[in-house]
Amino acid sequence: MKLKDLDIIVTAPPAPGWGGRYWILVKVTTDDGIVGWGECYASSVGPDAMRAVIEDVFDRHMRGENPENIELMFRRAYSSGFTQRPDLTIMGAFSGLEIACWDILGKARGRPVGALLGGRINDRIRAYTYLYPLPHHGLDTFWTSPEMAAESALDCVDRGYTAVKFDPAGPYTMRGGHMPGMRDISQSVAFCKAIREAVGDRADLLFGTHGQFTTAGAIRLGQALEPYNPLWFEEPIPPDAVEEMAKVARAVRIPVATGERLTTKAEFASVLRSGAATILQPALGRAGGIWEMKKVAAIAEVYNAQMAPHLYAGPVEWAANIHFATSIPNLLMCETIETPFHDQLIKGSIRVEQGFITPPSAPGLGIEVDEALARAHPYTGDGLHLQMQDALCDYEKGNNFEGGAPAPRD
Repeated sequence: MKLKDLDIIVTAPPAPGWGGRYWILVKVTTDDGIVGWGECYASSVGPDAMRAVIEDVFDRHMRGENPENIELMFRRAYSSGFTQRPDLTIMGAFSGLEIACWDILGKARGRPVGALLGGRINDRIRAYTYLYPLPHHGLDTFWTSPEMAAESALDCVDRGYTAVKFDPAGPYTMRGGHMPGMRDISQSVAFCKAIREAVGDRADLLFGTHGQFTTAGAIRLGQALEPYNPLWFEEPIPPDAVEEMAKVARAVRIPVATGERLTTKAEFASVLRSGAATILQPALGRAGGIWEMKKVAAIAEVYNAQMAPHLYAGPVEWAANIHFATSIPNLLMCETIETPFHDQLIKGSIRVEQGFITPPSAPGLGIEVDEALARAHPYTGDGLHLQMQDALCDYEKGNNFEGGAPAPRD
């Protein structure tokens, strides 16, 4: 059995578009006709450029290879161009292709991917979700309304979720870390207070940020949130300053989580060694693939750290996350996104039920991809999957920031 053909589908979720502007799906077929699906979570270049990168990685390092030889193919891609160092774009391409290899191997053996990773240790996967607007909420007001956030949180908890995530702390700016405005700190505190009062002790609060603060600013914000006992303080400063993040972890009495923008064991090991975080959030479609993150999970065990796979993408990466999660002992929870398009794209083959996910038992990733649906929603925009903003934090009027891929307006 050898890897033979590659097809790439860039599909755009319909409005409101939770999960980013587009998802890059890869379809890999072997010489004996087995099809494997993967998803590349890579957004530092546009989808047309990324398509060329994925094709190059496949042609150069994987075509004609036995899909079992994942370690060999990883080392080829990791070392490409005489580099032997983490590269977000190359690893983003390889990660999706690697996930497809696992799907192929599971189908060839008639076993779910989790069974090939050491077997199942977790029969149910605890899920969490971002807070999204309810049907009667306005998109223009939801992101700065503690009351609406609390209502959305209670809805999630009533549906069985035991953890909810929210990010009211201001803009993600390409300028690097900034000092939060006092309005942003007050708003963040108000969100925590309202959500905690709404859900009580029925759910953990996950405070999301996306590397937007300076070290001092993150400490100032984090200490203001401590009375509400969030389970984590996510990526409080840019991910390239590991020792600075460790300073935040030492100064704030909330566990620090990080990892959605990291790739390979080299970067995750630095986080663990420095004490920067005790919760790791790999995006399997970017971080090096399933096998590389199994290594990271093993390293994390030594540091008594837990894994919480990240998802702001489509359901193919989600399926990979679930098989990874079912096979590791130090799992905390998995991110999920529930939209009709996510569900329809894999024909309802994996779902959240009462806040938990039952890993699929069908061969491979255990999903059936609706290829026609994916092709019927091509991406035609010119933005990236997620984007930072150019503008500074607004200290005068406050910030109403909807994230890196705001919902489109009619």
